[in-house]
Amino acid sequence: MSKSRPVYTVELAGLKRDLPLFEVKPGLKIAILNILGDTALVQASAKALGERLREYDFDVIVTAESKSIPLAHALSLELDKPYIVLRKAYKFYMGEALHSETVSITTGVPQTLYLDEKDRAMLKGKKVLLLDDVVSTGSTLEGMRNLMAQAGAIVAVEAAICTEGDRERWKGIVALHHLPLFVD
Repeated sequence: MSKSRPVYTVELAGLKRDLPLFEVKPGLKIAILNILGDTALVQASAKALGERLREYDFDVIVTAESKSIPLAHALSLELDKPYIVLRKAYKFYMGEALHSETVSITTGVPQTLYLDEKDRAMLKGKKVLLLDDVVSTGSTLEGMRNLMAQAGAIVAVEAAICTEGDRERWKGIVALHHLPLFVD
C-alpha cells in the first residue's frame, strides 16, 4: 500500500485497523475493508457477530463469493451452522444452477451470482442468514435475496462486519460498525 494513501482508522471487534481510502468515482472515496488473510480480524468478527446473531432463528449461512468467505466459514464454526457460497462464475459441475445479477461498488460492473444445484436443494424451505463483509449499495444483498426467493428459502436475518453510506438504509442489518463515505 502506498505510504501516501489516506486511511480511515476503525475498531472492529476490539481490533484496530487502518482502512485505505480508494476513489470509486470522481469525488467519492470509500474505506476498503479487506479481511482476506487477516485471520485475527475474521475470528474476532465472527465471534462478535455470532454473539449478536444467536437470538435469530436460521438454518444456513449464505454469502457471495468474495472477501466474505472466510467470515462465513468462521461464523459457521462459531454458530455450528452450515454455509453456502454463491459463486460468481458458472462451472459445469454446478448443474441446474439458479442465477441473479448484481453490481458491486468495488467492481462497478454487472456480475452474476450462481446458486449451485446441490446447494439449491439444501436451501428449499430453510431460513437463512445472508452474510457480507461490507454492505455499501445493497446490490449484492439484493442479488442474494433474489436467489433465495428462487430457491424457496426464507431470509431470516442479514449481517455484515460493516455497513457503509446511508446509515438509516441499513438499520435492519446486524453489523459491527458503520463506515462513512468520503466526499471531496
